[in-house]
Amino acid sequence: MIKLAAIALVVLVLGGLAYIRLAPSDPARWHEDPRLVTRPASPNFHLIRMVDGDEMPRVFQMMPEALASRVDEVARADGAQLIAGSLASGHMTYLSRTRLMGYPDYTSILIEPAGEGAMLLAFARSRFGHSDLGVNRDRITRWIAALSD
Repeated sequence: MIKLAAIALVVLVLGGLAYIRLAPSDPARWHEDPRLVTRPASPNFHLIRMVDGDEMPRVFQMMPEALASRVDEVARADGAQLIAGSLASGHMTYLSRTRLMGYPDYTSILIEPAGEGAMLLAFARSRFGHSDLGVNRDRITRWIAALSD
């Protein structure tokens, strides 16, 4: 009886992990405007915007189109996949997966003109779990640092 329960537990855990890894992503659900999103109750996100963000947006000394193109290069080099939006609109959402377990994380980027340059707003969040252990903050920080190179 104990052996059967152990097997059932292993199958259940493996099934849950497979679901997390293989669950389809609905781009319409995850494509958010960082200016308008409501802050989640769980700490598994990082928000960059002017009002009540986790940090203020940074202004880059390049045109919005150039910044969108550079963001796309950096995100793809980091293993992210564009699932919604477009570079032309300056509003893009990327799917990234955590290295070990393959948990899906979503990063919505909005680029706005700002004087002679462009401002980057972002909403990076996890699909599953309560805490992300800072993974989303670290990812967007890494992307922004790469934009400055």
